[in-house]
Amino acid sequence: MPEEQDFYEILGVDRNASPAEIKKAYRRLARKYHPDVNPNDPHAEEMYKRISQAYETLSDPEKRRKYDMFGRAYQQAQQTGQWSGGDFRDFVFHTYGVGDFRDIFGEIFGDLGGIGGRMRTRVGSAPRGPQRGQDVVYELPVSFADAIKGATRKITVTMTDRCPQCDGLGGTARTCPACGGTGQSSSSSFFGLPTSCPRCQGTGEVIEERCPKCRGSGETTRTRNITVKIPAGVKTGSKIRLAGEGGRGYKGGPNGDLILQIRVEPHPFFKREGDDIYVKVPISFAEAVLGGKISVPTVWGTGSFTIPPGTRNGQVFRLRGQGAPKLGDKGKGDQYVEVYIATPRKVTRRQRELVEQLKEAFDEDPRAELPKGV
Repeated sequence: MPEEQDFYEILGVDRNASPAEIKKAYRRLARKYHPDVNPNDPHAEEMYKRISQAYETLSDPEKRRKYDMFGRAYQQAQQTGQWSGGDFRDFVFHTYGVGDFRDIFGEIFGDLGGIGGRMRTRVGSAPRGPQRGQDVVYELPVSFADAIKGATRKITVTMTDRCPQCDGLGGTARTCPACGGTGQSSSSSFFGLPTSCPRCQGTGEVIEERCPKCRGSGETTRTRNITVKIPAGVKTGSKIRLAGEGGRGYKGGPNGDLILQIRVEPHPFFKREGDDIYVKVPISFAEAVLGGKISVPTVWGTGSFTIPPGTRNGQVFRLRGQGAPKLGDKGKGDQYVEVYIATPRKVTRRQRELVEQLKEAFDEDPRAELPKGV
């Protein structure tokens, strides 16, 4: 997990989630990753810390307001303990060093997306022209067969996006009368650096009339029907990037991308590790003793190979080139076949007689080399 993963992403909730939804998500994850449930598991312990930290911030209205306003900088301050409620400019100064305050804010906020992100990037010398939209990550479940052979899928994606009518502003904007549209206050901080205008919060604009489409939120829900080509060989964690299918750009800027994160559904028979496929196949006692050619299922159909006489239970054989395609490369992995001797549950009287005769013929003791004790 990235060191600075968004608190909303950690809890798996929308930025507009209600306090009840945040609490419900926290309880669900806390039960899953609690140290008492996962003893001696460093990953679970770290996850529990992050979940608790995210909930502590988002469950408190004032902390959540600051987090929504300052984003990653506030999160970093919380993680390092360097900002316990004091002046945010103090934290920026001590964390990022002396320099042009406008450049500092551009560095901190320049890569934050979303509606709030666009508003924040208006501070100081941050760009006011067209800006690229957010990238949107969407989990795409894929069947085992489609992951192996590839497929074309039609999917429907619903995302919260910038309102097209007000361009995410939340209403009709006009130049801020207090700062004249500069986004900066005429007064300076005690560092002698310019500060954001308190009237417009550094945006250079104030809202005159609420947008009727989004009712002032700046966001609307958008549904997209998209045809996706799934390459052969994808695996859980593979990503497919669809250019221009993400969040809307600002002021005519290009849309962001839609990033499909693949989650391959398990198969009841085939198991995949990397590009190799693993299966377990039963053989008869006679086949194990005498050897012979057997048929086995593969992801590509039915294959066959010859097992040697005296094959043991659990012995593994390799079928070259019968595995998954190597994504972005030529060739395929292999298939590994583990055989086990199937013992009949019921035998006829005749079969029992034959087995008794066979038992007498095989007078070798298979446990002769076992130790007699400690």
